[in-house]
Amino acid sequence: MSERFHKTPGWLDWFEGPSLPQFKLPPGSVDAHCHVFGPAERFPYAPERKYTPCDATRDQLFALRDHLGFERNVIVQATCHGADNRALVDACLNSDGKARGVATVKRDVSEHELQGLHDAGIRGVRFNFVKRLVDFTPKEDLIDIAHRVARLGWHIVVYFEAADLPELWDFFTDLPTILVIDHMGRPDVSMPVDGEEFDLFVRFMHEHPNVWSKVSCPERLSLTGKPALNGEQDAYHDVVPFARRIVETFPDRVLWGTDWPHPNLKSHMPDDGLLVDFIPRIATTAELQKKLLVDNPLRLYWGE
Repeated sequence: MSERFHKTPGWLDWFEGPSLPQFKLPPGSVDAHCHVFGPAERFPYAPERKYTPCDATRDQLFALRDHLGFERNVIVQATCHGADNRALVDACLNSDGKARGVATVKRDVSEHELQGLHDAGIRGVRFNFVKRLVDFTPKEDLIDIAHRVARLGWHIVVYFEAADLPELWDFFTDLPTILVIDHMGRPDVSMPVDGEEFDLFVRFMHEHPNVWSKVSCPERLSLTGKPALNGEQDAYHDVVPFARRIVETFPDRVLWGTDWPHPNLKSHMPDDGLLVDFIPRIATTAELQKKLLVDNPLRLYWGE
């Protein structure tokens, strides 16, 4: 890594040598949420970043894709790169058509720049409302961006925490595109799956048929599950009922991804092979698995 960049103290690097999953992915499966970092020598990290990661390059991501048995990736712009999408675009352009992207853009992005992103394989923008990760962006800026990308047929990915949904409800309702929510809106899995907080999230999806959800990141949401490093079959068990409820209630509007290289995890770094083995615990039939891993991401990102 360039001498200009020093990893955030305590940063956990991604897990090398992941196991082979026992679960055999359906043909055409898509890892629909992952990232690339750097390499910093080519794609410097943003001055306004809230963390400095290890490098996690496109070639390392594609090697993981092949190892786990996925055929395609959806790469989401990492906050450490801000609105500089060069690493993301480079990965998409060098994927042989096997990757699509979700970018971060500012209000002053030009139409020419948006078209260039589209031509590279970008199909969405991400709005991040997690205050510890990004600074506040005025909502009028986000609304303007949303209407501009809607003309390209893109969608909007939003990242927020469950307690903030009531405050964001009306804003989300006004967005003119498909809305994809990261990680089920980060529910508090110590609370009942049929409790008030998660019921509100489910009601939001019921009332807004343009809303999708990713059911990924059990390692990020779990409070009682063990780290998935030694093959524990009950790892992240407290997340299972939440993700299963969303998959079974909205089978045509769910996505799954590894979240590699797992930025900002504090307790442990998961084995991505064992994360894949989490999938049949939340999508319990072959039909649900195919929708989650193949049909839904191909429809949203490749128009298939």
